[in-house]
Amino acid sequence: MVTVAPSPTAARTPSARCPAVRHLGPNWYASVMGTAIIANAGAALPVHVPGLRSVCTVMWALSLVALVVLLTARALHWTHHADRAREHLLDPAVAPFYGCLAMALLAVGGGTMLVGQDWIGTRAAVALDTVLFTAGTVTGLAAAVAVPYLMVARHRIEPGQASPVWLLPVVAPMVSAAVGPLLVPHLPAGQWRQTLLLACVALFGLSLIAVALMLPVIFARLVTAGPLPVMATPALFLVLGPLGQSTTAVGKFADLAPGVLPAPYAQGFGVFAILYGVPVMGFALLWLALAAALVVRARRRGMRFSMTWWAFTFPVGTCVTGAEGLARHTGLAVYDGLAITLYAVLVTAWAVAAVLTVRGLFSGELLAAPRRGPAAPAPTTARTT
Repeated sequence: MVTVAPSPTAARTPSARCPAVRHLGPNWYASVMGTAIIANAGAALPVHVPGLRSVCTVMWALSLVALVVLLTARALHWTHHADRAREHLLDPAVAPFYGCLAMALLAVGGGTMLVGQDWIGTRAAVALDTVLFTAGTVTGLAAAVAVPYLMVARHRIEPGQASPVWLLPVVAPMVSAAVGPLLVPHLPAGQWRQTLLLACVALFGLSLIAVALMLPVIFARLVTAGPLPVMATPALFLVLGPLGQSTTAVGKFADLAPGVLPAPYAQGFGVFAILYGVPVMGFALLWLALAAALVVRARRRGMRFSMTWWAFTFPVGTCVTGAEGLARHTGLAVYDGLAITLYAVLVTAWAVAAVLTVRGLFSGELLAAPRRGPAAPAPTTARTT
């Protein structure tokens, strides 16, 4: 009897190396974002809860560990499964999730300044946030250009395939705009502080205009083609991200402008924080109600857990931080109440998503090959989950 040994080439096939990460997509960074926002939003809640800051610091540490683990796993994915990684880039349902990498870096970096310095000290916090903010901003700008380029030049997209996930790469610079001001006080006074603050304003404008171009397309798709596929319905919550994050950003500008910019401009940012934030937060609440109603509808039609459920966390968290900013600048108790209520929703959504994600990891279901759904009309159904 002759035994034929497997060839070295066969032993090195992509599927044989690190098979656990072959189907690990960039959408997994949403779990890091959703964990970090628990800390970031909880740090500024307008209510004193004993032990809350300590819990927020633990959540920040958890998000930092999750970020390191996921960065390592994604590096293995690109090293051993480059064919699958290229497929992700050329898939219009998956490519936009590359914006989540930038937002994960930025969210963890922001938490470093808000609560992480309690454990690691101010100097280490500034150094870590500088690295994460720089990497996140550069990555976010790259995604904001590269993903729309791929959508135009390489992807073939039908009108009925418009999805809220298209917002992800262009929202990343808005996250930079919201967390960048945290570093302003740690720069030398004068040109350095002014440059960073105004750079954040530029990132705000870049993202805001891009989102304004995409939102009508997404809403038109809902009105003309009907609800999203059942499993993709949680993605509707992604629309809250640019709304809440932009409101947070203008509040941060107003907080930092005095002493950094000349008086007329500093006062203008204070006025703008209210004139922009109040109506945008109103629309965010309208969209929250619409999205929640459609999620209930999808749940009744068999929507089961998938990674898209993490869309219930970070976008809602940005609305919490936006409401906190409005509470500071308007002095109205109604925004205090709104921030507390939305934070309770955020914590509940995080707990559900985290438990089901851990369960899916242990069962292997979440890292299995994606199911092939019907050919029409839903390239966004299986792959965005």
